Amino acid sequence: MKSTKMVLGIAVVALGFASCKDEKTEQAEKIVDSYVMYVDSLGNVSSENAKANWQGIEATYQLKSGNAKAALANMKDNAEAQKYLDEANAKYEALKAKYEAEIEAQDKAAAAANPKQQMRNALFGEGKVGEDMSFVWVDKDNVLSVYQQFVDAVETNKDKYSREDWDEIKLMYEALDSRKNTVEKEGLSVDDNRKISGLKLKFAPIYTLNRMGAKSGEMKKAKE
Repeated sequence: MKSTKMVLGIAVVALGFASCKDEKTEQAEKIVDSYVMYVDSLGNVSSENAKANWQGIEATYQLKSGNAKAALANMKDNAEAQKYLDEANAKYEALKAKYEAEIEAQDKAAAAANPKQQMRNALFGEGKVGEDMSFVWVDKDNVLSVYQQFVDAVETNKDKYSREDWDEIKLMYEALDSRKNTVEKEGLSVDDNRKISGLKLKFAPIYTLNRMGAKSGEMKKAKE
């Protein structure tokens, strides 16, 4: 009798494990299906909406993709699921390449149509500084090269700047100076600090004289 009960008990436990495993497999399949359906749904999103909300799309993709990959471990035979996963991955990567290229092209077109952004690009590098004039990307290791590029660009283009351009340049110079004061406390070398001081001395008269010249030129044109 005891033996019979023991056998029945083992059978119940075995069935429980099988049921649990089946539930896990079923849940894993649902997660993979959800991921595949999400990628498929992106094909129905308009190009404008996709580009405008790309960061959110990418974040959701990464979450669902990670969940789907983890779910494969809970599937008895995941060969077919892996195939669907790989196909969805390839489809998404193709969409990602397409939209990111279009977004980059839009950004470049917007910058080309924005004279102030063109000037910022010339002074600091393509896309390094935007309208927020943030210099958080400047650190103790690159601050000298940033000043060097800034002063070189100002000297090269000094005859092209309007008075308004010079005012904008002064604002950016002050923002860079503020960042330099921060990185100076983070271990800026004495040699780099000395060279930056020399560049600042070089910039000062270029700014003063050329801004005055630009203002006089604008006043002369206004009178004419």
